[in-house]
Amino acid sequence: MTDYKIDTLLAHAGINSDDRTGALVSPIHLSTTYQHPEFGQSTGFDYTRTKNPTRLNLEKTLAAIEKADYALVTSSGMAALVLLFSSFPVGSQIVAARDLYGGSFRWFNEQEANGRFQFRYAHSEENLLAQITAATDYVFIETPTNPLMVEFDIEKVATVAHAHGAKLIVDNTFYSPIYQNPLPLGADVVLHSATKYLSGHNDVLAGALMTNDKDLYEKLFYDQNTTGPTLSPFDAYLLMRGLKTLALRMERSTKNAQQVADFLRQSGAVRDVYYTGKGGMVSVKLLDETRIPSILNQLKVFTFAESLGGVESLITYPATQTHADIPAEVRHSYGLTDDLLRLSIGIEDADDLIADLRQALEEEHGKI
Repeated sequence: MTDYKIDTLLAHAGINSDDRTGALVSPIHLSTTYQHPEFGQSTGFDYTRTKNPTRLNLEKTLAAIEKADYALVTSSGMAALVLLFSSFPVGSQIVAARDLYGGSFRWFNEQEANGRFQFRYAHSEENLLAQITAATDYVFIETPTNPLMVEFDIEKVATVAHAHGAKLIVDNTFYSPIYQNPLPLGADVVLHSATKYLSGHNDVLAGALMTNDKDLYEKLFYDQNTTGPTLSPFDAYLLMRGLKTLALRMERSTKNAQQVADFLRQSGAVRDVYYTGKGGMVSVKLLDETRIPSILNQLKVFTFAESLGGVESLITYPATQTHADIPAEVRHSYGLTDDLLRLSIGIEDADDLIADLRQALEEEHGKI
């Protein structure tokens, strides 16, 4: 399966997996328990928390598109993060990029306060590399970062981390495997909030972990079976269904985001635009942050809501939503100020998206 290119892998997610009936699409196996053919025998499935046929088909596809030997899906992106980090020894030292999802910061902060882990944060790639020492056990990055869209050189970070005996974890949610495969670049683990681009329809809550490390996978598999943050069969089916259009959705959202970013750079209401040139995530800083409530209230095509990566365009105010748990002084220290809005560009017509932003950014006495 891994010999095929990603478009083929995605289109064939879960197909022809049921030899008994010949069903093209992977069936949804809702049974929680499975009959043993005879005493001492197993079909390979005993209890659905441990292993489920629908979930297994999904995991095979996720491993293939991230060029991994192993994949696990979880009940949410945060469940994936907690499952992974809970496998680390107490006292582990982690170097992480400072600009990261607020939920990750919230859990990291709690773990450090409880004495489980030690965290060191970096504002830039140069600072991150400088903080990796022999005492570092793990390096954690989102690339691009959320929401300032800073890219890290995964290969460079992996080289430095490994030289000091540390493992690299990459959150690949924003780019997805369409634009980035961290494992071949040297990452040890890839993490996804599969709720976002992998699913793509704002109707599935899921997370995913991929790795080539057999020992780590077996530890994660054991811990997941023990603690239970597994993905339901129906959600596994929905996620497989969403994956089939991932390449098409990413292509369209990128094309739209490029046009939206060009428009925003020309707007007199916008001070800075943060966009890497690929993917659907765009952040902006406004000249007048006091206008943010009225702008959000005036949008008609964009929906003011949390999350990202769906076919519908969303706009988020990180200061009060996704990053509200990060103290203001910390956020401001690395550039996440209260004048920033984060846009997740969907697959609508780009002209409609731009027209919606234009009318919302319009001043009381004329356009800007």
